[in-house]
Amino acid sequence: MTVTVLATLARVYVDDLAVALPTFVELTGEQPRLRFTYRDLDLASVGGYLLLAGSEEALAPYRGTHATTIVESLEQVLRVTEQHGGKILDGPNEVPTGRNLTVRHPGGATIEYVQFCAAAQ
Repeated sequence: MTVTVLATLARVYVDDLAVALPTFVELTGEQPRLRFTYRDLDLASVGGYLLLAGSEEALAPYRGTHATTIVESLEQVLRVTEQHGGKILDGPNEVPTGRNLTVRHPGGATIEYVQFCAAAQ
């Protein structure tokens, strides 16, 4: 089964979103598409980046995740993960943008998958 991938964002971990964001706006020539708070983090997506800002302690549980992939359906991801022997590390969860889950795939890649709700798109 193929997973319908809508976008993949490189994760960038920063100390202060307000300080980091202008550089990424200049680099990409785009304004942030999303900006929100989740747990103890401030997040923004700009261009092909997802900036995650917070203290070292707040960022620590997320640093091992390599990318965020926006998908049409988390159920597709769950089926592929099961078929190939991946491990669900977290989720599915309700998050400000819809639903997410984090998967460690065979070979070691750890990816967060997000299925947006209509209001977040």
